[in-house]
Amino acid sequence: MDSAGMFLQHRWANARLFGFCESLDAATLDAGVPGTYGTIAATLVHVVAAQSRYLAALRGEPRPSAFAEGMRFPGVAALRDEARRSDDALIEAARTRDGGELLRGEHGGRPFEMKLVIPMAQAINHGTEHRAHVCTILGALGIAAPQIDAWGWADAGGE
Repeated sequence: MDSAGMFLQHRWANARLFGFCESLDAATLDAGVPGTYGTIAATLVHVVAAQSRYLAALRGEPRPSAFAEGMRFPGVAALRDEARRSDDALIEAARTRDGGELLRGEHGGRPFEMKLVIPMAQAINHGTEHRAHVCTILGALGIAAPQIDAWGWADAGGE
């Protein structure tokens, strides 16, 4: 699977989990368990905010302010829509950019230089890690989480 294929699975897993979470009540969205990022709602915000930052880094743009850490929970639908937008942009970047391309910028007042593949790999890893956190919380609550791994994606047709 090429990097665009990895982002196709990433988009599918995000869509499946966010779609599932739309049916959850407020008490469930406010639930968390030790060892995870936080509540389901906070984790979904974190996933979208971080993904928006990774995309901005790939584009050489300033950090976006629309979806930021600690923001008031805007609802699952708004987060789902933003995740889809940034998922699509990450797929396009994976298809059109060279992973060996160097990104240069400043972070925390210090210059940096890294290969483009680093934030791309981090976007995949970060999404996987926090989707697993949400599934862990759901399991602890006795709620069967949707299958969002690559096997589930293959069973769904792989697109």
